Amino acid sequence: MLLVVDVGNTNTVLGLMDGETVEQQWRVSTIPRTTDEVGLTITQLLGLRGLGVDDVRGVIISCVVPSTLYNIEKAVRRYLHVEPLVVGSGIRSGMRVRTDNPREVGADRIVNAVAAAERWAPPLVVVDFGTATTFDCVDARGDYVGGAIAPGLAISAEALFTRTSKLPRVPVKRPATAIGTNTVTAIQSGLFHGYVGLVNELATVCKQQLQGQATSVATGGFANLIARECHEIDHVDEHLTLRGLSLLWHRNQR
Repeated sequence: MLLVVDVGNTNTVLGLMDGETVEQQWRVSTIPRTTDEVGLTITQLLGLRGLGVDDVRGVIISCVVPSTLYNIEKAVRRYLHVEPLVVGSGIRSGMRVRTDNPREVGADRIVNAVAAAERWAPPLVVVDFGTATTFDCVDARGDYVGGAIAPGLAISAEALFTRTSKLPRVPVKRPATAIGTNTVTAIQSGLFHGYVGLVNELATVCKQQLQGQATSVATGGFANLIARECHEIDHVDEHLTLRGLSLLWHRNQR
């Protein structure tokens, strides 16, 4: 099987893939770890599913936290005995990146765009609810043309708590009513309905500028909570990034 590793700013998601099928998935915190700690984490996760290192025939990594990448690559070589493929400049994605500076586009954003374009016909708007909420646009020719970046839902919730003296930290959830009757439900309403509005508006203007009947796809940690309430979101795929990594690995084996 193929091990795919998506290193985000908050969480690292690992998946065992059989083609585009996600056989196993794990989510761990993105924190500094030594090579041996990374290797131990991977081998223990495999062992919990009755698997060993010999079951992994390849590894691909998408990473937006450069300080963690060296130890992950080294752990893969030492513990899994394979050479990892890292998403970055030079990888064959099958998609042209037509932005001012293609090298500055986050690896996860290209991975998501590639995965969406494989499943749905462009033009496309891909919304990823991660640490940041990102919007990635693929035009009718299948080229990545840019997008938008907004603060993530968890970041906004934390900012209210840390930057105010009386507002509490609250769980992010859908409130029963839009009009909160106490501080907690008022904050939850602002976060939930505010992000529904943000996503609908940005998805709308991105679709308009793509000048076509664009399809919008959502993924990421808060996709099931927020995207399903957004009339501008057509599909939700919680495994979009993992599928994209699998696609890229196979495209680079030729």
